[in-house]
Amino acid sequence: MSKSKRKLSPISLDRTIDYKDLALLRSFTTSYGKILARRVTRLTRNQQNRVKKAIKQARILGIFPFVPKKPI
Repeated sequence: MSKSKRKLSPISLDRTIDYKDLALLRSFTTSYGKILARRVTRLTRNQQNRVKKAIKQARILGIFPFVPKKPI
């Protein structure tokens, strides 16, 4: 039996997740604006919560769309 290697998180653990970093936030949403699940993004629980909060904050401030006009 071979051991499967654990997949690493796509962003480093010490990187700050900011609501103004739209390129980073866009990589964790679908083309229809939905937030991707942890099993898809391979983020840790804390990182996923920070991404979720940052996306929601950016949406409320109007710098990130709730629903894009065209699928990305």
